[in-house]
Amino acid sequence: MDAAQVKVLLQAQLPECEIQVQGEGSHYDIEAIGEVFAGLRPVKRQQLVYSALADHIADGSIHAVNIRTLTPQERQG
Repeated sequence: MDAAQVKVLLQAQLPECEIQVQGEGSHYDIEAIGEVFAGLRPVKRQQLVYSALADHIADGSIHAVNIRTLTPQERQG
């Protein structure tokens, strides 16, 4: 699995978000920006991202992720 494949998985789950993925092997840094995160607590935001990757985390192809989630307004501010 590479960063481009991780991005495709995330875009399928969160099509309205701007997604950036960096990393290699099984460790990735993910930034997701979208209105979908408005009003959600940090744990719920991360759960949305994790849900797109759950199968790959379970099978070990993704080992570690660092997730940053923002609304468009939070990115500006």
